[in-house]
Amino acid sequence: MAIRNIVCDKRGLLWEAQVTTLTTSAMPAPHLYSQMFTQMRQWITPTDQRHLQGYAEAVSAILQSESGCPSHWLPYLSHRSCNARSHLERLQYLLQNPAITAAQYYEPLVKQLLKAWRGQSMTLVLDTSMLWDRYCLIEVCPVWGGRSIVLAQSLLEHGSATVGFEDYRPVLETALGILPNDVTVLFLADRGFEHGELMRWLTGHQWNWAIRAKSDLLVTLNNGVQQNVSQLLPQSGQVHLYPQVQVIGDVDCHLATAHWSEAQESWAVLTNQPPSLQTFACYGQRFGGIEPHFKDYKSATFEITRSHIRNVEALNCLLMLIATAQLIAIQIGFSHTYLKSLSRIDWHGQRGISFLQLGLRELKRMIYLGLNIPPFQALPYYHPPPASASQKKRVELAHRVEFSRVTVFTF
Repeated sequence: MAIRNIVCDKRGLLWEAQVTTLTTSAMPAPHLYSQMFTQMRQWITPTDQRHLQGYAEAVSAILQSESGCPSHWLPYLSHRSCNARSHLERLQYLLQNPAITAAQYYEPLVKQLLKAWRGQSMTLVLDTSMLWDRYCLIEVCPVWGGRSIVLAQSLLEHGSATVGFEDYRPVLETALGILPNDVTVLFLADRGFEHGELMRWLTGHQWNWAIRAKSDLLVTLNNGVQQNVSQLLPQSGQVHLYPQVQVIGDVDCHLATAHWSEAQESWAVLTNQPPSLQTFACYGQRFGGIEPHFKDYKSATFEITRSHIRNVEALNCLLMLIATAQLIAIQIGFSHTYLKSLSRIDWHGQRGISFLQLGLRELKRMIYLGLNIPPFQALPYYHPPPASASQKKRVELAHRVEFSRVTVFTF
């Protein structure tokens, strides 16, 4: 609007000046946030809509900043008339709000995206990762498309990656409640989870499982002889299979051991299924999914280690927000980019980058062009091939592991 002023110059002469001032109004809500909020409220029913607004804002900011550090989200929250300190105070309240839980906000989205798995087979991986040598992140993730998707997670203030069964049992129970009906589960875990309580829990819920064994584990063979795993390992290039053994007192299972000449150490895998060469192929799925996923959290994408948050409750909420952003990016990367317009984003002859990166790049393109994000869709139960950015990587993925001799011990 214009304001007419009578002013006096330095010579004492009066003159009339017209001063134009701009009136500011509240900025409209960002396009991505508006769409995110609209889609999320189809499945999330919060007790307070303002909590869902804050949740959608944070997830949108994570997707655009590709950062798990709240201070990096501020440019994407500029539609609110706040200074930087006020923004950070709002985010701190969001991260420590006890009303924002995974059960109410994250789990409904996961159930929606995994509903196509009903009646199908799913491979789950349990693993841990350390943050700042102070916190231990425990996750159960399905393996899909060369990456892992968070099914359930929990962060503990625990100075070691080795945790007890009671520490991760809540994560298992949460994962069990999220799974679609009639899913056949294959559960994989490393040597740190060689716990009798876990094996009994898995058997009780009719999950198939394969867990790597430590070399000092005492095994009772089917002839009653007890030996350590280290005494049952084969020579280089060979495989030894021990059906119907007992470990940790009364756990009935099978043992498969192998020594691949190109590996640094021998493998010993406990399983509830009859042992075979396929035992090692199934267990090998653990490496291609959850480790790159942890890397995405820490350094490859979201850089959560740059966050200055050192509070268990706030970190658990932050990890949930990142998992939500990751889930949405993977869904967009697969359903909208990989199936429809891969060559527009990925210059490789076949997919050379992860679905997460495809989704993040596609989001940038959509935001730049002012396009709407696609509706959230269920991921297919079939496994698309993993990304391979080079011919060397494709050769490694297609490489067959062969052994000169396989011996089955039935005493």
